[in-house]
Amino acid sequence: MVAPIEDFYAVIPAGGVGSRLWPLSRADAPKFLHDLTGSGHSLLRDTWDRLEPLAGADRIAVVTGRAHRAAVEEQLPGIPDRNVFLESEPRDSAAAIGLAAAILHRREPDVIIGSFAADHVIRGTRVFEFAVRDAVEVARAGYVCTVGITPSEPAVGFGYIKRGEELVVDGARDAALVERFIEKPDLDTAKQYLQSRDYLWNAGMFIARADVLLAEIEANSPDLHAGLVELAEAWDDRERRGPVVDRVWPKLPKIAIDYVVAEPAAERGRLAVVPGHFDWDDVGDFASLAKLNSHGRKNDLAILGENARILTDAASGIVVSHTTRVISLIGVKDIVVVDTPDALLVTNSEHAQRVKGVVDALKLTGRGDVL
Repeated sequence: MVAPIEDFYAVIPAGGVGSRLWPLSRADAPKFLHDLTGSGHSLLRDTWDRLEPLAGADRIAVVTGRAHRAAVEEQLPGIPDRNVFLESEPRDSAAAIGLAAAILHRREPDVIIGSFAADHVIRGTRVFEFAVRDAVEVARAGYVCTVGITPSEPAVGFGYIKRGEELVVDGARDAALVERFIEKPDLDTAKQYLQSRDYLWNAGMFIARADVLLAEIEANSPDLHAGLVELAEAWDDRERRGPVVDRVWPKLPKIAIDYVVAEPAAERGRLAVVPGHFDWDDVGDFASLAKLNSHGRKNDLAILGENARILTDAASGIVVSHTTRVISLIGVKDIVVVDTPDALLVTNSEHAQRVKGVVDALKLTGRGDVL
């Protein structure tokens, strides 16, 4: 068994509510707290289990909301209290990852951190480990490094990374500079990307020395950097932390790490990518969840729910049941049914991305009781 990386700290941002998976995912139970793959563990726990061989149980930090602290600690009983970083309110990924970087840099100036979302599904753990270890070597050389996923299909639901010139770094088997990021393409463009082999899916994984990451934030968002440093200086003092968080955190700029770190670093030739040859999905909607649980077989019906009672005849898609109701599906294709005690969703895979619109509409009508 390969030992953990000594100077490495894994960071798990566990935020958001996964509104495209409503009513399964709720504000008080985001998707990272659910078992969406039938593994018997939540996505958060699966993420922890992937990272423990790389960092060790004492060197994994979770950034999450105050409301989710109890659930996170229940699912991760091995996490040290000092490694649970609580947000008073969501401020997007740059603040969350930057907070972890600032705290860990203050504790350990030479630390390398890697950020890995709590709600992604990865299969091929050993291959994942190889990619992260390569990325750590690239980070040691002073680059911000991301892991780009080798596309398996012309996906239109993911952003892409275009590989640039090869980057030679000792200990990294395959690395390249990032030429540019591309937003979600149309199908014809995605097919071209798949044939090109110069394009990788952007999985939002970032590995860097904490000081390098913070320098990028300072260069591109000085106000955010100043706030993160102030928070880090008070963080390990229990008496000071609360008042400083309440004063500073709500004022931090709300911006994604892609815009404040990744894209500016790419423009200056300081962002690298290593390819990840493993199965990955961000479970962005019920269509992807159906595909994930039917192993890509379109004519299958995926069923989630410990006590699900489903009768089916010539049906495909996905059923998620958190009730004891009998659900019968006859002759329907690509169906999405999510049955919970207080809300029922029925749609199909084609319109799965529109679920977020239902959530937005419920917010406008004040129906917080089902959110």
